[in-house]
Amino acid sequence: MRIGPYELGSNVVLAPMAGVTDRPFRVIAKQFGAGLAASEMITSDVRLWTTKKTQRRLDHEGEPEPRVVQLAGADPEALADAARRNIDLGAQIIDINMGCPAKKVCNRLCGSALLTDEPLVAKILEAVVNASSVPVTLKTRTGWNREERNGVRIAQLAEACGIAALAIHGRTREDFYDGAAEYETIREIRSRVDIPLFANGDIDSAQKAREVLDFTGATGVMLGRAAHGSPWIFRDVNYFLSHGKNAPALPIRKVSDTILAHLESLYAFYGEETGVRVARKHLGWYLEKMQDAPDVRRELMAASTSASQFALSKKSLDEWCDLLEGRTNGAATVATWGGIAACV
Repeated sequence: MRIGPYELGSNVVLAPMAGVTDRPFRVIAKQFGAGLAASEMITSDVRLWTTKKTQRRLDHEGEPEPRVVQLAGADPEALADAARRNIDLGAQIIDINMGCPAKKVCNRLCGSALLTDEPLVAKILEAVVNASSVPVTLKTRTGWNREERNGVRIAQLAEACGIAALAIHGRTREDFYDGAAEYETIREIRSRVDIPLFANGDIDSAQKAREVLDFTGATGVMLGRAAHGSPWIFRDVNYFLSHGKNAPALPIRKVSDTILAHLESLYAFYGEETGVRVARKHLGWYLEKMQDAPDVRRELMAASTSASQFALSKKSLDEWCDLLEGRTNGAATVATWGGIAACV
């Protein structure tokens, strides 16, 4: 599939998630086959861009193309200016956030709160598209609440304004992340617009991705929380969609090497103190999905330096690999990793 001039290597993409999809995680997701990986949400208020947090979100050094930057805001001209500035900094696709349900975002009429004002949505989309020399995409939800799902009208507005692709989360803002995602609205949107469409929400396996694509007719799928602790899920989904069967098992040592490489990239990107803190969150997700993982969560969370955190992680991962390999007596077998097969 294509978005503007960019031919994507996969129609399985990573959802932008605040506090998760930093540059280190985006790079890993792309290494495992994510067709796109958008930045964490960046405010359109350029006065706030001097903070360390935003400066990191603006950093795309060494990131594989195409580089996608997600913007949030409610003022059309501010968003247009933010888009131009990010393009100058290397953004190759601009994504507009109209899906975030967080109160602190919606209280500023940003994120999914914009779905309550369709004329403003049109003004924002027109302003950003007209200001951008690169493709502009939109991530949104099926509506503000269940009584009036206006996702179809928003999608039609987006296409009319020149939006290059859509990602639709199968929940309203009222739903937050509760209950099950619904795909009927996404299927209706697919029947009303011709631009590329990514279905998003509760897609946590290769089989579920296939089911959602078949039901909705979407061009691709967008994975979010399923990638926590399992960045290799993109590899497995891509293989299943291409071959109709599960991917060959991922070597268990590859799992270990990936986690350790992720830690090193976090330390390099954030520095000592913040790197250790951010790594705790990812280590917690990895541990949740490890079959028979060593009980070291408390020690890992208490580690205060990158050296001690990395050393304990490596020791624990080596023991985990040795344990699983020892059970096989040298024969190949498969271990479960959060529902994903890993070869021992």
